[in-house]
Amino acid sequence: QIGDTICERILSGELKSEDRIPSVRELGGELGVNPNTVARTYEKLTDAGIIYNKRGIGYFICPDAARIVLEKEREVFLNEDAPKFFKRMQLLGIDSKELL
Repeated sequence: QIGDTICERILSGELKSEDRIPSVRELGGELGVNPNTVARTYEKLTDAGIIYNKRGIGYFICPDAARIVLEKEREVFLNEDAPKFFKRMQLLGIDSKELL
């Protein structure tokens, strides 16, 4: 959920390239979660090329983060969310005209 929130903020433009994000301890305190949980999330985001760490300074949004997040989210939507949505429509007897 922490990673999803950061990615949503990047897609919305709230977080931009080179913006600093809260430290592991700062965000853990804000959210009331164990800093290890935040650290694991930051590690995954770093591995994905979404954020990077400037040692001793903090975590920042990567220059290509918006593109990376957009591609990832589009893939999830097309391969997971949309099929579930259309299956649910079919099960509920909702046609496209009714949806529009």
